[in-house]
Parts: sequence; structure tokens; C-alpha cells
Amino acid sequence: MTRIDFYFEAEDRLQVACRLSAKAAQQKLRVLIYAADGEQAQRIDKMLWTWQATGFLPHCMTRSPLAAETPVLITCDPEDTPHDEVLLNLHTQWPPAFSRFQRLVEIVGRDDQDREAARGRFRFYRDRGYEIVNHDLSKANG
Repeated sequence: MTRIDFYFEAEDRLQVACRLSAKAAQQKLRVLIYAADGEQAQRIDKMLWTWQATGFLPHCMTRSPLAAETPVLITCDPEDTPHDEVLLNLHTQWPPAFSRFQRLVEIVGRDDQDREAARGRFRFYRDRGYEIVNHDLSKANG
């Protein structure tokens, strides 16, 4: 069954997405970032290019010819799921194909609208019996 991790109190959701993607890639896990729309996909793509001035996090869109060998992929198409390791959800709704992944990562910002949407996703997963682990980023240090 899919393990679900909620990272809440994120000051910047996309920055946390970059950090968690890098951490997963270091652990040799493949990550699929599910963006809400093309604009958000472009923003996370741009951030990943500049993430960590001393390092490089290989990533591309799922439709790229390099997708098969790239550890971090970005999509806004819910049907586009090229692997089943880590799904990082940036959408306000639960991803349609999340249950085929080993792990689902949800990032919750500090604004009320984002928190309310996350509460709905949390209830959806909990009501279906998924294990949920919470991580309070306000108490984390890096």
C-alpha cells in the first residue's frame, strides 16, 4: 500500500519540492512531480535548474526523450505515470493514479486556502486506510 507523507508549514512549496526531490534522488529513487498546470510545471522546472548552486539535479518533463534515464520527472498530465516510486503532488486535488506509487509526498503551505485543500486530501487518504506520516517543517532544520 502507498505510504503517504504530509510535509506541512512549508514557507515555499516549490522550494520544499526541490529539496525533497534532491533527497529522494540521492537515495536513488525516481520522483514524478505532479504539477497543477503548465505554468507551475515550468516554475518547478526552472527552480530545479538553479537548485543548489554547487550541485545539479537531473530532471525533465515526462515527454522528453531523456525521461527514461532521468531521476526527477515533471508532469501536469494525471495519466502520465512512467514509474511507481515517488509521486510528489503539487496539485490541490489528490492525483488520480497515486495508489500505484510506493510513496506519495504532499506539501502543504502556510496559507489558509492551501491548508484547507490539504485537509480534504488528508481525509480522502485516511478514509481509505492509507498510512499517513506527518512532518512539521516549522520544527525542521534543513
